[in-house]
Amino acid sequence: MEKPRIAAKQPEVLTLEAGTYYWCQCGRSRDQPFCDGSHQGTGIEPVEFTVDETKEVALCMCKQTKTPPFCDGTHQTL
Repeated sequence: MEKPRIAAKQPEVLTLEAGTYYWCQCGRSRDQPFCDGSHQGTGIEPVEFTVDETKEVALCMCKQTKTPPFCDGTHQTL
């Protein structure tokens, strides 16, 4: 399995509506922070997550978080 690519060294703060989303875990997607299928062949799969109501979230862009898909501040140590 390949290592994830760092897409950015800060989180992407977004307001998401209720629904199911797929967070890019490999760092290759052109639709960051969401999956566009670019992970094919990497051995890294996207993370499915659900938002129950409209809310603001901070999604990890460094791909090193211990709480995927949410930022845990790990980018500050890279």
